[in-house]
Amino acid sequence: MDNFLILERLDRLEKLLIANKKVLTFEETCNYTGISRSYLYKLTAAGIIPHSKPNGKLIFFERKKIVSWLLQNERDSAQEI
Repeated sequence: MDNFLILERLDRLEKLLIANKKVLTFEETCNYTGISRSYLYKLTAAGIIPHSKPNGKLIFFERKKIVSWLLQNERDSAQEI
């Protein structure tokens, strides 16, 4: 099997595993949301995105809260109006 196909399948499996976790690490949150590392740091430093720092260093995110945060400010479509 081609190396590219193997890497592609591994990437898909990793995304499926992340989607089933309740608590995400900083890197997993970047991958899950598509937000860059630097922008996610800015969001956490400003307290804009819900996160937790249990030991003062590592940053964790609750997947349910991240989804809610991503879907805030929802706009109705023209059909719904």
